[in-house]
Amino acid sequence: MCGIAGFVTARGEAEGPVLQKMLARIAHRGPDGQGVFVEGRAALGHRRLAIIDLDGGPQPMFNEDGRLAVVFNGEIYNYQALTAELQAAGHTFATRSDTEVLLHGWEEWGRALLPRLRGMFAFALWDRQTGTLFCARDAFGIKPLYYYQAADGTLLFASEIKAFLDHPAFEKQLNESQLELYLSFQYSPGEETFFRGVKKLLPAHCLTFDGNDLRIERWWQADFAPEQSPTDWPEAIDGIMQDSVAAHKIADVEVAGFLSGGVDSSYITSLARPARCYTIGYAEEGYDEAGEAAQLARVLGIENRVRRITPEEFWDAIPAVQYHMDEPLADAAAVALYFLNKEAARDVKVCLSGEGADEFFAGYNIYKEPFTAVWYDRLPAGLRRFLGSIAQRLPAMPGINFLVRRAQPLWQRYYGNTALLTERQKRRLLRHNYHSVLPFDLARPYWQASTGLDPVTRMQWCDLHLWLAGDILLKADKMSMAHSLELRVPFLDREVFALARRLPPDAKADARRTKKALRAAAALRLPRPSAQRKKRGFPVPVRDWLRQPAYAARVRAAFDSPAAARFFQVRQLHILLDRHLRRRQDNWRQIFCIYCFLVWYEQFFGSDAA
Repeated sequence: MCGIAGFVTARGEAEGPVLQKMLARIAHRGPDGQGVFVEGRAALGHRRLAIIDLDGGPQPMFNEDGRLAVVFNGEIYNYQALTAELQAAGHTFATRSDTEVLLHGWEEWGRALLPRLRGMFAFALWDRQTGTLFCARDAFGIKPLYYYQAADGTLLFASEIKAFLDHPAFEKQLNESQLELYLSFQYSPGEETFFRGVKKLLPAHCLTFDGNDLRIERWWQADFAPEQSPTDWPEAIDGIMQDSVAAHKIADVEVAGFLSGGVDSSYITSLARPARCYTIGYAEEGYDEAGEAAQLARVLGIENRVRRITPEEFWDAIPAVQYHMDEPLADAAAVALYFLNKEAARDVKVCLSGEGADEFFAGYNIYKEPFTAVWYDRLPAGLRRFLGSIAQRLPAMPGINFLVRRAQPLWQRYYGNTALLTERQKRRLLRHNYHSVLPFDLARPYWQASTGLDPVTRMQWCDLHLWLAGDILLKADKMSMAHSLELRVPFLDREVFALARRLPPDAKADARRTKKALRAAAALRLPRPSAQRKKRGFPVPVRDWLRQPAYAARVRAAFDSPAAARFFQVRQLHILLDRHLRRRQDNWRQIFCIYCFLVWYEQFFGSDAA
């Protein structure tokens, strides 16, 4: 895993010193070496974290005749099989690196290479003969890639937005319209970013630029097609997960693991049996999963190291977390991951983690919603809308939120695993209406594409395209790379998805359980308590910490900042905080969301900005 950056000018020569500055911004992604290619209009750069072929894999890498140059971030787990196939077709390999597969695969298959790749990737390939840049991102968005076209036509690309800050053609401007969406999702969804003109290359998309035309195309479409066949799903899942974990362990360095009390990481750990694993813990009762993790590690005979986070260091780390994320993220688990990766990076370069299981196998508690309180959904729609309109005017609490949500059709109330501020709340808190699209408008294409499927599968479809790529995987990449650690995610494998997409509704969730088939598969290898433990979702005690004077004071200071006055009704911010402090409302997620935005804003647009 590494970091890449570069640019192609529309006219004029590319400048090497500019590329060097861009790479310096992302040096944390690859401390083992740097490589650059600057020629004519093109500049490609690479920061290396050496994992496979430690001596023979420096980049940029070239094909035999030097026509193609590539910089690559990620891992191709089936590179050995592809190497053999390409050698049989007459290609000669100079290294044992998975990077070289991209060059010869492009020569042999062109864009048809992409669906053959089993792994995580974001790469840029320059054709010196045609003067064309081609970039691509993996199917699920495990590895990030951003691009920006400047006013003079220059195209910039990088693993992180901050690499653009040192390019003279980049104009750093805030994209204020993204704020409203962020306040709904807790992350920056879709292809737009908080930097005007900077876009994410979406998962399973590719980019082509010849100096004049910029084309963005989808190269693969994830979809679900539930079957009713009498397959032994637990056995099938266990078989494919054994294969995926084995593929994800391929490396020339030690591969360790992350272990919480949940079934996902426990199952991965039981299959991988790494020599050691790492766990996050807290002193606060009800949030600490270290005990369950330590117990399982003893059963499996694995060394387990626990990193306990204090509230002081949690709050101190938020500026660094927001800087490394590039865009504001109000997921408290990102801070926990920051410390977990930092701890692991003291010993190893690679860890396995359990991201993706919830989206593939229906693990979120909200997936139980279609099976709960069905009696209420049978009430006349007009009555439900009436009760919901009354509830919207009352203070937020679980029972009130139930009435508001159930007044809406599923496609309108569900636009992701996290739904934060309502449109009414945003109008009260924001100084301006930024006229951004509504959250459910962003989710609408995924609901339309899944027409005819059961409600849980439709929710999975939405989360796969929005929540997984926009929050889960982005924080996994940015928090691991902040400490030069490669995070591998065996659930997010093309072969695993090929099976998961076929799961019937009754193998997913019901009113009491989630991930039914996956838990049954895990039970083949884990003690029953580990396989059946209820999902807790990487809990962090922010709710409690916000009611402590020292940390509430930090938030209040941010709410009194010039940035807060620019975007928000400051009085309403303090009301939100005061009601939480007095336990009149549970507003911690809304408060934390606004606080993280303000901290991020200071990092990139404040007086001491990057």
